[in-house]
Amino acid sequence: MTDIDGQLALIRRGAAELIGEDVLHKKLQRGKPLRVKVGFDPTAPDLHLGHTVVMHKMRHFQELGHTIIFLIGDFTGRIGDPSGRSETRPPLTEEDVRSNAATYKEQVFKILDPEKTLVEFNSRWLTAMTATDFIRLASSCTVARMMERDDFEKRFRERRPISIHEFLYPLCQGYDSVALQADVEMGGTDQKFNLMVGRGLQAHYGQESQCVLTMPLLEGTDGVRKMSKSYGNYIGIDEPAPEIFGKLMAISDDLMWRYYELLSAKSLGEIAAIRRDVAENRLHPKLAKENLAHEITGRYHGQKAADEARQAFNAVFAGGAAPEDMPKFTCKSEDEALAPVFLAASGLAKSRGEARRLMREGALTVDGERWEDETTPLPEGEHVIKLGKRRFLRLVVQTY
Repeated sequence: MTDIDGQLALIRRGAAELIGEDVLHKKLQRGKPLRVKVGFDPTAPDLHLGHTVVMHKMRHFQELGHTIIFLIGDFTGRIGDPSGRSETRPPLTEEDVRSNAATYKEQVFKILDPEKTLVEFNSRWLTAMTATDFIRLASSCTVARMMERDDFEKRFRERRPISIHEFLYPLCQGYDSVALQADVEMGGTDQKFNLMVGRGLQAHYGQESQCVLTMPLLEGTDGVRKMSKSYGNYIGIDEPAPEIFGKLMAISDDLMWRYYELLSAKSLGEIAAIRRDVAENRLHPKLAKENLAHEITGRYHGQKAADEARQAFNAVFAGGAAPEDMPKFTCKSEDEALAPVFLAASGLAKSRGEARRLMREGALTVDGERWEDETTPLPEGEHVIKLGKRRFLRLVVQTY
C-alpha cells in the first residue's frame, strides 16, 4: 500500500466528485484495508465500456491493497432503479436476474482480480428483513428528501406516476452499505442521490459514514449522449475483437482523450505526453487512437487478438481490402439490384433516402469503383459493395 497522498491521487484520477475526503484521509491513516462497495443491478446481460469506468476505479483500489465488494443487486434489480428515469422501470423477473448476474460475474473479472474481490448478493440480507425492519428503514427518510431527486421532482411536476416501491430503491441500496459496513461506495454521477442515502443510513444505524466517490458517465461513440445500448452508441466488452477495435477507431479525435483518461491503464503523465506528441505533430492522431484501441481490445480478448484486429483494420480501412466475413445479400430482380434499394434492404443503409445521400457524397463503391447511378441495376454476378469506410457487403445479383 503506497503513501496516503499517493493513494488519494490515484483515487481522485478521473473522478467527478469525492465526498468526505477528510474522513477518507482518516480511514487511510488507520492502515487497514478499506471496504469499497460498488453495486450493479443485473438489468442487462452484457456490460459495455461505460460500465467499466467504475470498474477501473475498483481495480485502482485493489492495486492499493483495499477490499473490493462487487455487489450484485439481485434484490434491488427486482425493484428497478428509478435513477434518470422519466417513467417507472419494469421490474426484472427472478430468472432474468439470475441469468444476467451469472454473465456479470464472468465479464467483470476481465478487469478485477478475482482473488481480491468479494462478491455479494443483496438478497442475502434484504430478503431476511421483516416488515418491522422495513418500517424502521422507511422512517429514516422523508418524502421531501425523496422529492429532491431530479427524476422524482420532474415526474411529479409533469404529473407522471411515481410508484411507492420506487422510494424503496435508494433505501435498499443505502441499507446495503449498512449490511456491508462499507468505508467507500462508488457509482456513476447519476447515482449520487442513492450513494448519499447510504451515507446517511449508516449514521442512522450508528456506523461511521462511508465516503462517496462518483465517476463520470462515459460518452458513447457518438460523443454526445452517455454510452447506452438503447442509444446504439455502445461498445460491448464481449463483442468480437475486430468490432471493439473498429468502433474505437471510429470515435472522434477529441473523444479519444476522454477515453484515454477513463479507460486506459496508462498514467496521467503518460497520457499527457502522448497528447503533447500529437499536438506537436510528433505522433499522428490515428496512431494514438490505434494504440488506445489496441490496449482496450487486448484487455478483453488478449494480445494476439488485438494484434490481429489492428492488422485487419489497417488492411480493410487503410489498404481498402474487403473483410472475408462481410455479410451476403442476394437480389432476385432488377428492381432489387438498384443501389438505393439493396443498400436499404440489406441494412447497409438505414433507408433509401440515406443511401441516395451517401451515394451523392461519393461514399458507395462497387468492386472498387465509385458508383453514383441510382437508376441502373447492377449486372448479374457477385459484387463487393463498400459504403463509407466501414460498411461492406457481398452482393449476389440473380435476375435470370
